[in-house]
Amino acid sequence: MVLDVLVVGAGPAGLALAASCARVGLATAVVDRAPQRPWRATYGAWADELPALPDTAIAARASRVRAVALTEHVLPREYVVLDNAGLRAHLAHPEVDLRTGRVVAVRPGEVELADGTRMPAHTVVDASGAPAARGAAEQTAVGVVLPESCGVLAPGEAVFMDWRQVAPGEPTFCYTLPLGGGEVLVEETSLARRPGLPLPVLRERLAARLAAAGLSAGGREELVRFPLDVPTPRGRLAFGAAAGMVHPASGYSVATALGAAPSVAEAIAVTNSPVRRNIWPLRAKMVHALRLRGLAVLLRLPARDVPLFFELFFTLPPGLQRAYLSGRTDPSGTTAAMLALWRAAPWRLRGVIARAATTR
Repeated sequence: MVLDVLVVGAGPAGLALAASCARVGLATAVVDRAPQRPWRATYGAWADELPALPDTAIAARASRVRAVALTEHVLPREYVVLDNAGLRAHLAHPEVDLRTGRVVAVRPGEVELADGTRMPAHTVVDASGAPAARGAAEQTAVGVVLPESCGVLAPGEAVFMDWRQVAPGEPTFCYTLPLGGGEVLVEETSLARRPGLPLPVLRERLAARLAAAGLSAGGREELVRFPLDVPTPRGRLAFGAAAGMVHPASGYSVATALGAAPSVAEAIAVTNSPVRRNIWPLRAKMVHALRLRGLAVLLRLPARDVPLFFELFFTLPPGLQRAYLSGRTDPSGTTAAMLALWRAAPWRLRGVIARAATTR
């Protein structure tokens, strides 16, 4: 049997697309080395970015979100942490066939597995995650799960970024989230670096930050490393992080994939529909190009100016903050946010921003 759709990768993006394809009547399968393997990463998102999800797919909500740069700010958006098991259950569809196999080649109309099996499909979509790329800008982080009784968060609160430094050197920030079930995640993060800041450095900084608060780093550890400037793939059809749908200046991608999956599935279902254009409409390409310029700024900022840069960002009107962080198809809003930050910056920082934003 030739499938209508074969999705490579059983992460959130892959299962979201597969379920959406099944809902529009397409014979769909997902192939992955371990399709039932639990997702280990912690997925957070702004609530207003997400499609409608059941309460079982949400592990925790934060109605008060703080950010600390030179001063403290309260961001007027609700932040949620996804429940991985609940989200997986929500994305499960009885008509989607989960198949186990190690993919060695993805071609138009066919996937080849390590054991020589060839799986034909009218449409093959690579949703296997962001590929490793030599020389890529990376986000890296080391986190530890602690009991919420440790007191790092007030009830209903999250810390989006805390740029107060605990050690000299390249700046990192602390990201603190409620996980539900009486736990919190405290994560030391290097937002963007080429190559990524080594994990041992982040582990030491996290331990220092916790020690300053009278806490130990003992607990379940979470490690993060992924590329930010993933190129749009040529030749193969891709979705999610594999398609470069990662915000280059923040690293977020899951909410974008969850929101885009239904329209992409509908495009696949229509014969001769421009599926790639649905995944990457012109306005999204324009925004992505602007965000890559934002990434270039982050990579070139002198260490001493990073807290000032984010102080300026978190002082922007909430609508402009949201446009830059979440407006994937809003080039005018993204441009307005970037210009507003540039105008608010002192002259020495304007020069850095202008050079980074206009040179490759």
